[in-house]
Amino acid sequence: MTGFVGRAHELAALTRQLGRVQGDRPGQCVLIRGRRRLGKSALAEEFIHRAGAPSLYFTARGERADVELAQLGEDVAASDLPGRAEYAEADPRSWAAALQTLADALPADRPSVVVIDEVPYLMETVHAFEGILQRAWDRFLSRKPVLLLLIGSDLSMMKALNSYERPFHQRGTEMVVGPLTPAEIQAMLGLDAATAFDATLVTGGLPLICAQWRRGATLREFLDDSLTDPLSALLVSAERSLAAEFPADSMAAEVLRAIGSGERTFTNIARAAGGISHTTLSRASAVLEAKGIVAGELPLSLRPSKERRYRITDPYLRFWLTFVRPHMPEIERRRGDLTLRRVTASWSSWRGRAVEPLVRDALARLLPDDRLPAAEIGAYWTRGNTVEIDIVGADRTPSARELRFAGSIKWLESPFDDHDLQRLIQQRAALTDGPIPLVAVSRAGVTPPGVAAYGPEDLLRAWS
Repeated sequence: MTGFVGRAHELAALTRQLGRVQGDRPGQCVLIRGRRRLGKSALAEEFIHRAGAPSLYFTARGERADVELAQLGEDVAASDLPGRAEYAEADPRSWAAALQTLADALPADRPSVVVIDEVPYLMETVHAFEGILQRAWDRFLSRKPVLLLLIGSDLSMMKALNSYERPFHQRGTEMVVGPLTPAEIQAMLGLDAATAFDATLVTGGLPLICAQWRRGATLREFLDDSLTDPLSALLVSAERSLAAEFPADSMAAEVLRAIGSGERTFTNIARAAGGISHTTLSRASAVLEAKGIVAGELPLSLRPSKERRYRITDPYLRFWLTFVRPHMPEIERRRGDLTLRRVTASWSSWRGRAVEPLVRDALARLLPDDRLPAAEIGAYWTRGNTVEIDIVGADRTPSARELRFAGSIKWLESPFDDHDLQRLIQQRAALTDGPIPLVAVSRAGVTPPGVAAYGPEDLLRAWS
């Protein structure tokens, strides 16, 4: 397999797990979850390729239980498991029998790998699947030197699989697969640090999209290539993911589009989603938060607040909802140049806000260092946005006992200067009377002394 980049940490973790099933030691199970199109299946395929062990890869498709069972039989027959012929001869007619027979087909004297992809489909279509899986694991599969990988994109269902009082509780180690990091994107695409963050904001670290970014290409060159190709991953990935996660008439999808259009407060989101009731919005936002697509955040300060704001957690999805989805008709009629012109005109202001969660995440990974102490990191705002502080460090979130620093993010082509510093000082006074340290994060440098300064190269080290 060629062209696989990144995921060194995940591959190393899976290799360690496989090492634990050497010889006659009990089997191991890993529950791999992550949002769609993040490369979970490609990770498993690459791991199998590198491991060189006998393996089976089965992907559920959301069909009837008997159809899924027939597909499992076909995949076993196409595998290199030593007992595949015996499995076919047994021709199991139930999932309980199939998993027992599968255990018999695994080698007893060397490790093997079994992948069951899209497990949530089986949880939905196979009656009592969790109990069936638990019994098969306890009685048969775990007694073989096998590494069982259970993969799923429905985050809430994958969490439930391993939750307390569910049949499979504590039988597997959890692995969360996230997007490619800015450092991985930089290495993959040969970009400077600042452009690596731009690439992260546009691609969201989705491997399929990053793979279409020509190495060394500028952001504009990548967008020109993608927006003029109606089949590019940048255009189609979000639509396919949302179609798989939400029905066409799903209210959660309407709420997501409202947030993607730039609305952040509960009232404004309800209005933009067609004037829906607060009860309906609460249900829809709960679904989106459970799936990890939307985050609802409170301001970080010494005083409790109810001024919750919502944001889309995936930068790519936010980019797509802002710039691509509303203009698909012009892209489909081969006028992606108009879309590119619109992106270029709005890029600086959109990027300035979109990069903020990424910057806060980087600082949370970096600290403590020689400039700032360890802290929980958030932001602060007031209802009317008269005060907005991009970075607040404290002992806990969202209601802090101690504030440790406050800062500003200026992600423009001009440096953070004295004017920006004076504004930050004024904003800090609205947050606290204490002389807490100040931090400035800038794409183009920081000129005033006396502040903790971070640039793209500094932040990139958070993932290195």
